[in-house]
Amino acid sequence: MSDRSTTQSDDESAEVQYDPNSGRYDIYECTVSDCDNVVLVVGNDDPPMSCHDEPMERVTELDMSVKPPDVRQVLLQAFGLPKAGLDICLCVIGEGPLSANEVAEQLGYDRSTVTRYLNKLVELGLLRRSELNREGGGVVKVYHSVDLERMRRETLIGFYVWAGEAASLIEDANLTKQDYLEANPDQELPDVFWENFNEK
Repeated sequence: MSDRSTTQSDDESAEVQYDPNSGRYDIYECTVSDCDNVVLVVGNDDPPMSCHDEPMERVTELDMSVKPPDVRQVLLQAFGLPKAGLDICLCVIGEGPLSANEVAEQLGYDRSTVTRYLNKLVELGLLRRSELNREGGGVVKVYHSVDLERMRRETLIGFYVWAGEAASLIEDANLTKQDYLEANPDQELPDVFWENFNEK
């Protein structure tokens, strides 16, 4: 007996739909007819959020499917942090405090690559840097993990900033598309619309 899931393409089987019963996150929208406010809530929201002094309504149905994100892709797209950066971050979290040389030795990465990503991780608030006195004299820069709650907050808010920029881009594209169709009611949207929009 054939399993339907095995006959689906990778793209089809990878797609997921919003499940309001999962408890992982919730989406709310304003109930006022001319308001387009939509919010994402991670964690409990009791009482629900308000807009125009009215409780926002929890979205329970959504036809669109999306491809589930991969954490490596999220870190790369939102923070410019590829696999090497993630490896370096996890190495310091698990083994730190470590110097750049020690991280490079453990992971087998070039020291310049390690130093670049360590500085990036410090800028993102995912690691902290300090100086330790060497036994033979002098100091060495070492890297430590930050408080886990702080890391959670920094990465979540940082992602929200990125998601806000992405949402604004989608909204601008929709408005531009609407303007085009209103100005050209007898024409279909050209295939190059998105390419032209990206150049704006």
